[in-house]
Amino acid sequence: MESPKAIIFHLLTALLDSWSTWNTAAGSSEAGRRWRARYLEITFGCGPYQTYEDLVRQAARDAGLPETAPTALLQNWDSLKPWDEVSAVLKKLKEKGYRLGVITNCSRSLGHRACEQVGVDFDVVLTAEEVGSFYKPDPRAYASVIDAFNLKASDVFFVAGSSGDVVGAAEAGMKVIWHNHVGLPARPGSNPILHGRTLKEALVDFL
Repeated sequence: MESPKAIIFHLLTALLDSWSTWNTAAGSSEAGRRWRARYLEITFGCGPYQTYEDLVRQAARDAGLPETAPTALLQNWDSLKPWDEVSAVLKKLKEKGYRLGVITNCSRSLGHRACEQVGVDFDVVLTAEEVGSFYKPDPRAYASVIDAFNLKASDVFFVAGSSGDVVGAAEAGMKVIWHNHVGLPARPGSNPILHGRTLKEALVDFL
């Protein structure tokens, strides 16, 4: 397989275990999943960027959760942890000369704070708020980070954490790898070139 010049990551699922943080804030895994599912529905359909924190609160209300849930999530944001293998995998990729980036639907503040929890310096970090773009999986969101690298889409691989990212990044012209750590179902049109339940398994051809 031809190697990319840069690898871009979905931050909050491909690199960080944000699911545990949402579940804790919601009070249970069932409530957390319901809340997260509603949040994804809203972001997938909201069009141009709206305040991330407001969407999180709206999703909680729609999912029948009290205001204490989104408040806890935002207050405990810096407790986000990477999946166990993430730091070692990213450091190996950097040693091999790959440029690494992130595009995330977070606000600027939350996105950059979350990146700090990964423990690796990225070449490019962009949030939906910074680019003033559409939320992923709109292809224009991915195009912004490709442009930031000054590369063609064909020179960039995207590591998705959700099936929505698989479809959206492919529509932006990138080859897509799916790190499906939590076993999410595939959306119609999802066709990653590689697929793994750990980041090491998903990126084994580049390590």
